[in-house]
Amino acid sequence: MSYLKSSFRHPESPKNKLGYTEANYEGALSTLCAGCGHDSISNSIINACFELSLEPHKIAKMSGIGCSSKTPAYFLSKSHGFNSVHGRMPSVTTGANMANRDLTYIGISGDGDTASIGMGQFMHLVRRNINMVYICMNNGVYGLTKGQDSATSDLGSTSKKGVPNMYEPMDLCELAISLGSGYVARSFSGDKSQLVPLIKGAIKHNGFALIDCISPCVTFNNTPKSTKSYEWIRDHKEATGTFDLVPQEVEIKVKNPDEVNETIQLHDGSFINLYRQPEGLDIRCRESVLSALEDSKTQGKVLTGLLHLNPDSRNTHEIINSSKRPLNTLKEDDLCPGSTELEAINQSLR
Repeated sequence: MSYLKSSFRHPESPKNKLGYTEANYEGALSTLCAGCGHDSISNSIINACFELSLEPHKIAKMSGIGCSSKTPAYFLSKSHGFNSVHGRMPSVTTGANMANRDLTYIGISGDGDTASIGMGQFMHLVRRNINMVYICMNNGVYGLTKGQDSATSDLGSTSKKGVPNMYEPMDLCELAISLGSGYVARSFSGDKSQLVPLIKGAIKHNGFALIDCISPCVTFNNTPKSTKSYEWIRDHKEATGTFDLVPQEVEIKVKNPDEVNETIQLHDGSFINLYRQPEGLDIRCRESVLSALEDSKTQGKVLTGLLHLNPDSRNTHEIINSSKRPLNTLKEDDLCPGSTELEAINQSLR
């Protein structure tokens, strides 16, 4: 068995506006379990960056610790990257973003990395509205440490250990909305037709953008009684509507915009039915979205799609009026205003 990734690509592979093929956005060969939903999310990130014609060297991929945080090695090999310690990706990304606002920041985390040790940092990242995409690969377990329940594991959900979870789960989407995030979405790793546009929209959003992506763990949390399993999500998935990002110069339309139900084929060949609710959910109203999320829980359904959007969101740089130039390009004259200005500042503080 070979673990070397083939370098062969079809000579007529489609190219984007930069003349790149998807191969320019790929990474190393994945070492995750075969069938892991995280790999599907990695492929969706590749597709999204390719379709947006982003320069790989102008992207910074950030991560913490966990199965999810290994995935940046599997996409965008020609981008910047930083693998931080457990739960500390938000602070590292904040520092990098403050130093260089010209990069596109894609943060990858998991439910353990985000909702447990990293929860304090996650909350302040949201409220500061750092301009980044935050993708949580949510499988409800600690995959690297043999499948303990995470803070997002649903009450009564049963993992491979066979013991139902006794505690109420944390809903990252509800938390992000309540803290003022201007872009909040939830998707399923197997639903590429929904996930890719959500990632594209998150990249284009000005400010913090969260995508909570249910990603079944095929080793520890893919049992019939687990609410993060493939079987459960297929049976309980309810979508707020299929949508696509519409760039200024190109209009992209959904396949069946007039139909309430639409059948989508997953990456493993199975199918799910999406149920659109365009009239009952106002994604610009936080109260409406939070109510819809709670209603879906009482019905045993997973509400997916773009859940909340604030097009007037202001990112951290706009809030604090920071330098429009990356800090590493500033010279001494830019950083030192001179004795006259410094004396004026000192006088204003007396």
